[in-house]
Amino acid sequence: MKRIATDKAPQAIGPYSQAVQAGNLLFVSGQIPLTPAGQLVEGGIEEQVHQVFRNVQAILEAAGASWEQVVKVGLFLTDLSHFATVNAIYEQYLGHVKPARFTVEVSALPKGALVEMEAIAYLS
Repeated sequence: MKRIATDKAPQAIGPYSQAVQAGNLLFVSGQIPLTPAGQLVEGGIEEQVHQVFRNVQAILEAAGASWEQVVKVGLFLTDLSHFATVNAIYEQYLGHVKPARFTVEVSALPKGALVEMEAIAYLS
């Protein structure tokens, strides 16, 4: 296993890695909308979703991967009424890739975030 880390995404806020590569698989830990400096991004759901995508993209790039290699995404929302907004932004980043995905509503996320995303990518 290989630990993946980048300063272009927020550092882990607990005892875990930003991502771990195991063979040809990359497991990106759940990313909330923190800036690389560790501050919760200001604004609502749209700004938070874009920040989450920027964080995951930075981690993918640190592992030498891209969105095209993402095979599964997990989305956690504190309010499923945001689903249409999140889905529209998701389409901008992953509409051409169409990985497997799940979306669930949760009662709360760290730091008061509205969204969290995890991803699995295949490294060729």
